[in-house]
Amino acid sequence: MPWNNQNGGSGGPWGGGGNDNNGGPWGQGPKGPKKGGGNQPPDLEDIIRKGQEQLKSMLPGGGRGGQSGGGMTPGFLGLIGLGLVGLYGFSCFYQIQADEVGVELLFGKPKAELAEPGPHWVWRPFETVERARIVENQINIGATNRNGSVQSSEGFMLSGDQNIVDVAFSVLWSVNEPKSFLFEVSEPAELVQQVAESAMREVVGRSTAQAIFRDNRAGIGEEVRTITQSTLDAYSAGIRINALNIEDVAPPQPVAEAFEEVQRAEQDEDRFIEEANKYSNEKLGAARGQAAQIREEAAGYKSRVVQEATGEAQRFLSVYEQYKIAPEVTRERLYLETMESVLKGANKVILEGGKEGSGVVPYLPLPQLQSTQGGASK
Repeated sequence: MPWNNQNGGSGGPWGGGGNDNNGGPWGQGPKGPKKGGGNQPPDLEDIIRKGQEQLKSMLPGGGRGGQSGGGMTPGFLGLIGLGLVGLYGFSCFYQIQADEVGVELLFGKPKAELAEPGPHWVWRPFETVERARIVENQINIGATNRNGSVQSSEGFMLSGDQNIVDVAFSVLWSVNEPKSFLFEVSEPAELVQQVAESAMREVVGRSTAQAIFRDNRAGIGEEVRTITQSTLDAYSAGIRINALNIEDVAPPQPVAEAFEEVQRAEQDEDRFIEEANKYSNEKLGAARGQAAQIREEAAGYKSRVVQEATGEAQRFLSVYEQYKIAPEVTRERLYLETMESVLKGANKVILEGGKEGSGVVPYLPLPQLQSTQGGASK
């Protein structure tokens, strides 16, 4: 039997009639498209009413009590106020990290005290806070690739002897006055870079390339640091330059080979000078040693001769004293001593004169006597 014949012509399997708009399994049939074409948007008032009912069901007591007609209750208003107060209190708290320092402002004017790391409170919107990082920062200036591709042309500078040098250096800086750092200057990192680069160009322009490359690199870096710090202090930047290190100094790439050749020649010159100085020192040392030896020998000879002369004079004086006492005896003794010293090594034969020598034969075998005397002396 067809569905439209059940229940006295009521349409559908659940008793809904064909012409009854309330048909369907739960007493309401499916709604077709309304006249006028297309689906209509939901009712905004209906959505608001349903939201209020859900909110009331979530509140204690189901939202019933003080007011009639579905209005907001005092408990609900108090809860909203408490939430707003909590939200305001939460917004007034702020946290300063370990590497930061805070400056609180009252109506835009900085306070005298600084906010140290930790939680703090301000009365917003009358008070605000600005943060400054106090860690050490590094800026690299003039960094280039030595294979010829230049990353930055900031390092190209003209030296005092009209040479172009490529100086790569780094600047280490930190904040020492947070108020001045936050409110006196804009873009502090860019300011440090520009001031340091300007100071480096000034010092390099007064120096020779040789001093920049080898002779006075550390002195140039210290002078640039001093100029940079004084300039930042004049700007009230609140920045302290901790160190300025010259990392590398090189000639521009097109003339690097020629410059290296000049450097090698200068190094050879220094080496030759050192070798010449070494040879000179060796020769001078040997000559000074010989001179000292000769002076010592001369001093010794002088002392020996003076001592001998003094001894001879003393001996002569002693002999003279004896001569004054016995002149004849002393004269004879001196004669005998002198003859002894003269005839000591001579081959001689002494013959006594007078009667003792009258029996001497005319010929004497003197060579045999000499040999006999020589053998006896042995």
